[in-house]
Amino acid sequence: MTATQYWLMKSEPDECSIDDALAAPGRTVPWTGVRNYQARNFMRDAMRVGDGVLFYHSSCPEPGIAGIARVASGVRPDPTQFDPASPYHDAASRSDAPRWLLVDVQALRKTRLLGLPELRTVPELAGMRLLQRGNRLSITPVTPEEWRVIERLLAA
Repeated sequence: MTATQYWLMKSEPDECSIDDALAAPGRTVPWTGVRNYQARNFMRDAMRVGDGVLFYHSSCPEPGIAGIARVASGVRPDPTQFDPASPYHDAASRSDAPRWLLVDVQALRKTRLLGLPELRTVPELAGMRLLQRGNRLSITPVTPEEWRVIERLLAA
């Protein structure tokens, strides 16, 4: 059995906020729309049911960690790639060889917003992928130490 891993997963709150996830059946939402190969590969190759998730609001006036969640399913094809009406449609993706995948994410709790300015002031988080210059990935790994520091910040 592998140890729990941790992830930061970004979502635009206009599309799926922590409140939306908490209101969903089973507090669970499919993490659709990932269109970056490295982020897809994290889901495909490294994520496991039960892994911890920092639910991050992005592309909004106040980006930041807005909740705690967990990976709630194994990986499967993202149906939005096959839907011509979806902004995530990928005409080159085939149902017999899907390009894009998703996992279900179950929201556990909403937290106070832990924004980028505050995160940047914490020396123990200086190496966090989210805070690295040029990082735009929608899914990034979080180390166990970073997870513990963020839990401590959220409890304060």
